Amino acid sequence: ILSEREEKYVVIGRGSNILACDDGFRGVVVRIGEAMQQVSKQNAIIVAQAGASLSSLARTCALWGRGGLEFAAGIPGTVGGALYMNAGAYGGEMKQVVQEVTAVDQTGRLFRLDKVDMQMGYRRSILQRKSWIAVECALQLEERDPLAVKALIKKYNQQRRDKQPLEYPSAGSVFKRPEGYYAGQLIEQAGLKGLRIGGAQISPKHAGFIVNRGGATCSDVLELIRQAQKRVYENSGVSLEPEIRYLSARGLDQIQ
Repeated sequence: ILSEREEKYVVIGRGSNILACDDGFRGVVVRIGEAMQQVSKQNAIIVAQAGASLSSLARTCALWGRGGLEFAAGIPGTVGGALYMNAGAYGGEMKQVVQEVTAVDQTGRLFRLDKVDMQMGYRRSILQRKSWIAVECALQLEERDPLAVKALIKKYNQQRRDKQPLEYPSAGSVFKRPEGYYAGQLIEQAGLKGLRIGGAQISPKHAGFIVNRGGATCSDVLELIRQAQKRVYENSGVSLEPEIRYLSARGLDQIQ
């Protein structure tokens, strides 16, 4: 309907990896939410709709004795967003478990993509280059002892609490990991850990995160991102590429 009316729109899940501009988006924001949260088990295959919570899905799979998604138990997004970004942590990522994705195009046509069609790489998939929206996915997980799966989830979640600034709002890890380096370490080595502009701050706990200490604007966050990119390049010669997506007045863009 929106395409037929030539209305500008963006589709989001929980928006946990999105930085919205201060002026807002001039169009319709479609949120995939409660109406698309069903999860089911079909023998060795787990089928999940795009609006399902990724962390809840990982915990449900643990109850079912299915392993391979433990890395996702602390990622605060939806299944659809995880497919879009090829979300990952602790050495795991969505491309390792995805078998098939059902998507819809701008005309409303439903079609299926296998894991090769999805072209998933480090924090990317074909969904970022096409105007396609993930609706559902089939995941191939391994049968494992539920207690062992739960124990690994508990371990990962404790590591996340110990190392990440979960006590403050953020859009998650700001930068992609440069090959051979860790973005947070490079930012810390550049002397920027704890740097604050307005209400936004490069976290003193983990320099790979920019947190909202109260009243932060998008402009505050963008300036910290630019400062980090500039200083890290000057200090180490490494170019930092933002991982978070930017919702500008035009739509979803990459931060340059």
